[in-house]
Amino acid sequence: MKGVPPEREMVDIKGITREMTALLRKEAVRHSIKIYSELAEDLPTVLADRVQIQQVFMNLMLNAIEAMKDTGGKLTISSRSTPQGHVTVSIGDTGVGLSVENTERIFDAFHTTKPQGTGMGLAITRSIVDAHGGRVWATVNQEAGATFHFTLPVKTEADA
Repeated sequence: MKGVPPEREMVDIKGITREMTALLRKEAVRHSIKIYSELAEDLPTVLADRVQIQQVFMNLMLNAIEAMKDTGGKLTISSRSTPQGHVTVSIGDTGVGLSVENTERIFDAFHTTKPQGTGMGLAITRSIVDAHGGRVWATVNQEAGATFHFTLPVKTEADA
């Protein structure tokens, strides 16, 4: 709902990764897609709106599944903490990929690369990540597919 401030709490990114993987596993299996996780052991919690971060994972994971639905493939979720005080999450696929010139435009509202796409999923993803003080971007994989990355600042409840 517009104008409602996010409900910020200390959120475990590894926990959200496991929840979203469990939620989307059937959809992935239906399209012969295997989901792999490479999560840093020492990942700090972040101050975030849990539901909004779940939405970010949902959008990026469903896009990855969509990119591989005709061919099957591998969806990889990795996370790490950075020396700059951020948690970085990367969601990669071995799907159809992106053109280099599309890696920025795909986050614009109503820009879509899919026949049935609305062009809102990645725009919503960007606005959620931005509102949390992070950033989101996409890279083209060398072999096949694309990887979407987002960062969230590590904050403690005392920082809030």
